[in-house]
Amino acid sequence: MSANKMEDLVSLCKRRGFIFQSSEIYGGLQGVYDYGPLGVELKNNLKNAWWSSMIYENDNIEGLDSSILTNPSVLKFSGHESTFTDPMVDCKTCKSRFRADQLPDNCNKGECDFTEARQFNLMFKTNVGPIEDGSSFAYLRPETAQQIFINFKNVLDSTSKSLPFGIAQIGKAFRNEITPRNFIFRVREFEQMELEFFVKPGTDEEWHKKWLDIRLNWWEKQGVNRENLTIYDVPKEELAHYSKATFDIMYEFPHGSEELEGIANRTDFDLGSHSKNQSEFNISAKVEINNESNSKLAVHDLEEKKWLIPYVIEPSAGVDRGFLAILNEAYNVEDLGEGKERTLLKLKPHLAPIKVAVIPLKKNNDELVVLSKKIKNELQSLNLGRILFENTGNIGKSYRRHDEIGTPICITVDFDSLEKGTVTIRHRDSMKQELVNIDGIVSFVKGFYA
Repeated sequence: MSANKMEDLVSLCKRRGFIFQSSEIYGGLQGVYDYGPLGVELKNNLKNAWWSSMIYENDNIEGLDSSILTNPSVLKFSGHESTFTDPMVDCKTCKSRFRADQLPDNCNKGECDFTEARQFNLMFKTNVGPIEDGSSFAYLRPETAQQIFINFKNVLDSTSKSLPFGIAQIGKAFRNEITPRNFIFRVREFEQMELEFFVKPGTDEEWHKKWLDIRLNWWEKQGVNRENLTIYDVPKEELAHYSKATFDIMYEFPHGSEELEGIANRTDFDLGSHSKNQSEFNISAKVEINNESNSKLAVHDLEEKKWLIPYVIEPSAGVDRGFLAILNEAYNVEDLGEGKERTLLKLKPHLAPIKVAVIPLKKNNDELVVLSKKIKNELQSLNLGRILFENTGNIGKSYRRHDEIGTPICITVDFDSLEKGTVTIRHRDSMKQELVNIDGIVSFVKGFYA
């Protein structure tokens, strides 16, 4: 299910501890959010699923965790200093500021007096060192891609990879958005899951289509309905300065259809831009002559016995947007009849913030609590994720809470557990309950998450 109301998702996130407005006690900081106890678990599970699919399932992809502070030269030769901008206008009447291409309905040209559009650079700049004289500064990276490109030679030399191969990274990026909006969809501080996949020129179009299929299949495995995804083949006039072709995977968010992930054919633009002695190569993309770099970011083609700069296919997804899409897909309100309903998150089990909740029937009963904690510790040793011991004493309310936060199964420890050695396992989606012997709980849970 999708196309929920954004306010329902925002309410759930605040009420159950998924996401909070950053600096809320001081009035908040626009476009910046904090992930709470359950949000950080879901977010980490999403990132782990991506990392596993990229690194552990592919012997030709390596991981990277690079710095956030970025040498200005990197973003000069990547083109960001000159092109990473949005058109901005001010309204002289209501004193608001907007992106020129996203004027809201309640501020229209018939009533408001707008300034001429001007380009606004989206990169955050920070001083480096003890003296703030403007001569020594760095940027907070606006994307994770450039640190991958400038580490290309380091990874190549240390791993002896051959084409095709990739470098993957998950990390924070920062963009000084003019108008952050739609909850965590467009924010100023966010995380990216980004792969740069290096291929031989001439094979790039084939690999571009392959990665589109791979990424569509991955999102489906995370619980995103294929019917809610569409492919936007970006027209030539809308392409980024580095792109030969781009597929945008569009998702039906609560506020409308927008980009969930972009898959770009970046050609040899980036490695060419950061390479010294560019004249040695037949670079297809138009890049600025680089007299500052001290490396040539190329591979030696043994078949043709020459050096070449690879083309790059880039699947790039936002963690926060992925989080929002998965939350939207999972959010359901079910009619139970007789005027009753329940809210539940039908999250895929591997993404659920809490894998199993162990709940003693009676609060603070010593025997039940001791047995419940023993079961909890045995399950925690499986390293499936967070196993929660919950000593509330109200089974009905506990079930409803765990439905709402997406816990796939709850285990109730009652007096039959002490006398007969059985527990009750209750399933989130079906609400079905079944008895399982205590000595079979570990096998049951391992099978459930297999």
